[in-house]
Amino acid sequence: MLVNLKITWLFLFSIWLFGAPTSTAQTIYSKAYGEKSNPAIIYLHGGPRGNATLFEGTTARALADRGYYVIVYDRRGEGRSADPSAKITFDEAFSDLNALIKQYGLKKVNLLGHSFGGIVSTLYTNTFPEKVERLILVGALFSQQESYDHILSTSLNLANEKHDTATPKKISHIKTLDRKSAQYRRQTYEVASHFGFFKMPTPTEESKNVNQEYENSFSKVNIRNDQAPLLFYQNETRVNIDTKPILKNLNNKGVKLAAIYGLQDGIFSKKQRADLESIVGKTNFYSIDNCSHYPFADQRTRFLAYVEEIMNKSVKR
Repeated sequence: MLVNLKITWLFLFSIWLFGAPTSTAQTIYSKAYGEKSNPAIIYLHGGPRGNATLFEGTTARALADRGYYVIVYDRRGEGRSADPSAKITFDEAFSDLNALIKQYGLKKVNLLGHSFGGIVSTLYTNTFPEKVERLILVGALFSQQESYDHILSTSLNLANEKHDTATPKKISHIKTLDRKSAQYRRQTYEVASHFGFFKMPTPTEESKNVNQEYENSFSKVNIRNDQAPLLFYQNETRVNIDTKPILKNLNNKGVKLAAIYGLQDGIFSKKQRADLESIVGKTNFYSIDNCSHYPFADQRTRFLAYVEEIMNKSVKR
């Protein structure tokens, strides 16, 4: 009897802390923060292979406290949404997102697309524009090959400056790979990580505290599925794409666009940021200094203020 009570208590505690896995076939992890009567914001994480733990553990509650109904979830086959039968395709992600919106009783939502989640949210919005009020891109991928080219060329320059002979050889090898392969993507990002392209230049006291909050809580469920990228490239035809034409067209579909990017996010060139600014509009493009690929963790206070400003205004181009 005591054993059963202990198991029940642990189960209920895990639901309180992390939320119950929900949605189709009970495979999708999701959790809502805030009051349902507030404007709904759904966070879409990076990947394939990612999860929503960093955003959930650092920012979801803080954003909800500003008057929003914030929903986080891990896509099928990624993070806490384990599913051996997952295909890791865009269509699968769209179906699950539709189920999530229905589950929470929502009609129209605001999407916060980070990194690869920016591509997922862009393609979803293009397919279901009637369900999306705003699309907010956060360090989001939008012209993948341009990012890869920028990473490789910048890394080569840095390697030459440091008299690093190993990296140029690796870059030469990468350039022989199929640009639409998982290996090309993985090895390119390995080079980017080697040179700290994803790291905040100068950590502040706030960023240290924010990341410590994460380490003390959600880092324990930072689950990664190493097979997810392989499945994505195996099952999805829309790989290594440029979504700029789609984003331009979303303006004609009545979707409000905005973007928040770190100025030191090493996977985007100045030209790329300028291109995106021209699409979303100068007043809807927000740059954050001393900030890399994770604005919500690097500069949480400014990130929250920018999201609130975006949500409170009628977007003008």
